[in-house]
Amino acid sequence: MKWNLPNKLTVLRIFMIPFFVFFLMTKDGTDIGMRFVSLLIFIAAGLTDMLDGKIARKYNMITNFGKFMDPLADKMLVSSALICFVQLLILPAWVVILIIAREFIISGFRLVASDQGKVIAASMWGKSKTVSQMITCGLLILNIKELGTVTNVCVIIMAVLTMVSLVDYLYKNRGVLKEGNA
Repeated sequence: MKWNLPNKLTVLRIFMIPFFVFFLMTKDGTDIGMRFVSLLIFIAAGLTDMLDGKIARKYNMITNFGKFMDPLADKMLVSSALICFVQLLILPAWVVILIIAREFIISGFRLVASDQGKVIAASMWGKSKTVSQMITCGLLILNIKELGTVTNVCVIIMAVLTMVSLVDYLYKNRGVLKEGNA
């Protein structure tokens, strides 16, 4: 593995996850100061995601490690947050199951496509889903009662974008699952 800056940022994001979870879950998530620290870590991790990709593309530092670990690090961060929200009783489990199931399906789909020499690029719907997840996670981390309606609307938008992006990926790339495409 080449230890370039984008790969270091990806690994840093992975190492930030336990700290994010620790601060979020301290005192069963009731300490607003700890939640704020958790939010700062979550934002910093999100910024490393944006930076590593931009740097890798701009300076031609794309590696196989980065192609594999960058999306995995993103899924680990968001999944960790969502699972904590279920534990804290601020997000229903069905939403988390929907989102994580979508990620497994798309990852498997990309694996099959890769075996066929095809690359499935991120779509506008997938990117919108990611943005909605980040915004919603930020609101759920803070868990401010006065923003409850806004947060609930964001959860619904996140769930809808999750399903729309899944259907979009599967429909646009439906030929990947046909036998004999190798």
